[in-house]
Amino acid sequence: MTGTTPLPLPDEDTAFFWEACARGELHILRCRDCRTWIHYPRAICRACGGSDLAPEPVSGRGVVHTFTVTHREAPGKVAPFVVALIELEEQAGLRMVSNVIGIEPGDVAIGMPVEVMFEPAGEHVTLPLFGPRSGA
Repeated sequence: MTGTTPLPLPDEDTAFFWEACARGELHILRCRDCRTWIHYPRAICRACGGSDLAPEPVSGRGVVHTFTVTHREAPGKVAPFVVALIELEEQAGLRMVSNVIGIEPGDVAIGMPVEVMFEPAGEHVTLPLFGPRSGA
């Protein structure tokens, strides 16, 4: 199968995230009232119901919470590849879906320390991907 990876379409709710990725930074919304991190972007804090949310930088470090190895090619992807739920170290339960790269799919494990890396994927999108954490 050939083709290009379908890319996300930044909008006014997610522009901060994609602009930060383009700069090589990972930013996540955080509630200014209760300090809970909020991802995926939304208008209301799931912890306190507050609406005073603002993007803040995060470390980009986390662990593989769970993952799957995909053995069928997908647009822009050569099989096998890893799709993972990454739990960021800033807060228990703060998770994001991404790919794990830079390691053989069979070597990925739950609990594996990872860190974000950025890959330009189009004129307006830089993707946050995760690879094994150096020194871990």
